[in-house]
Amino acid sequence: MHNLAIALHLKGYEVSGSDDQIFDPARSQLQKHGLLPSEMGWHPIRIHHEVDAVILGMHARPDNPELAKARELGLNIWSFPEYLYEQTQNKKRVVIGGSHGKTTITSMVMHVLRKAGIPFDYMVGARIEGFDTMVGLSQKSEVAVFEGDEYLSSPIDPTPKFHLYKPHIALISGIAWDHINVFPTFDQYLEQFRLFTEEIEPGGTLIYSNEDPQTVRIADNARGDIHKTPYPRHPRSTDGKFLLTATGEKVPFHLFGGHNAANVMAALEICRELGIKDQDFYRAIRSFWGASKRLEKLGEKNHTTVFLDFAHAPSKLKATVAAVKERFPSRKLVACMELHTFSSLNKDFISQYAHTMDQADVAIVFFNPETIRHKKLDMLYPDEVRQAFALESLMVYNNAHQLQDDLLGVSFENTNLLLMTSGNFNGIDLHALTNKILHLQTPGKRN
Repeated sequence: MHNLAIALHLKGYEVSGSDDQIFDPARSQLQKHGLLPSEMGWHPIRIHHEVDAVILGMHARPDNPELAKARELGLNIWSFPEYLYEQTQNKKRVVIGGSHGKTTITSMVMHVLRKAGIPFDYMVGARIEGFDTMVGLSQKSEVAVFEGDEYLSSPIDPTPKFHLYKPHIALISGIAWDHINVFPTFDQYLEQFRLFTEEIEPGGTLIYSNEDPQTVRIADNARGDIHKTPYPRHPRSTDGKFLLTATGEKVPFHLFGGHNAANVMAALEICRELGIKDQDFYRAIRSFWGASKRLEKLGEKNHTTVFLDFAHAPSKLKATVAAVKERFPSRKLVACMELHTFSSLNKDFISQYAHTMDQADVAIVFFNPETIRHKKLDMLYPDEVRQAFALESLMVYNNAHQLQDDLLGVSFENTNLLLMTSGNFNGIDLHALTNKILHLQTPGKRN
């Protein structure tokens, strides 16, 4: 929401906002642009007939007093995705959906378009090098690139966000059950992607992974007027580094892992649809370093690298662990993930994590009991988590201080640490932890 506020401000709109709490980086970003509210809380007096649009954030409650005032006055009330569509109705819209990979694919497309000098609007779910905000809107662009989230649009609109963008070019990277609080069964979750294809503009294009039987089935049953483009994983070399092989040459690429071989192929197909030549795509992708918290390198020294990844859903977890192990086969891997989302902490869902961390040499799972209580779920216990992951050697923690102390006691010589979370391990300073771990390593030759 704060990124949208800044984007509209930069486009020339008069923007104001309300919240009960604002933390960094949102606070400092809003302050930088003169958009930080003078006081926290909800003040219906701010809502009046001169307001052209009220944009409702996902975390506002349905009984919010400012929302009630807006309804009383009959003002235009939009959800976040509705207003993005409103701003881009006359543009070619690209929407990247799927249970995994969508942030990385969206980021790649944005990077290539920027390198090609093509103006575009965008919305992406992570910080990207070269972009000051995660939302961009302009008067002169003719293309809009949106990350298509399947979660709900607002507290008063249960429509999945990606149903509201009406893409000309749509992509589905893969489908793996998530958001059990909204979609209690896999079939209900799967249905959202079928409905997504129904929102593609007439004569539009659907790009989809040909490795996922669910995406293939969705595509096979999509409308007849839609152009359908399946994509495989991009070919890779086998010399220990991730090099794309294209038009007879090897193209250096900073990301690694089979899932990123699929992601880069997805981005290539989108860019082809947008008129980008293959040689221009490969020239640009050489300088792409990835999105924030997507196998982000927190630090490295000698034979030790610490990675941070947003992985929290089972499919993401399994792919990320496999990617690091594949890239560094001679190094030991300590993989540590946090159960943080509603789905991951739900006893009806947690069995989906079975065997997702089998490739780690040391597998660790952390959860915060307070988070479970806050989400009003049944309490989890370490034995239940161990059983759900189907891994007897799994180490389970519910105390962040103990987890941090034990990690600092591990010898990371010739060992990588992979931290995976959509939260923050109950406030652990991951950069400080990384520095302490690397400081303990002895000098040596880097791989």
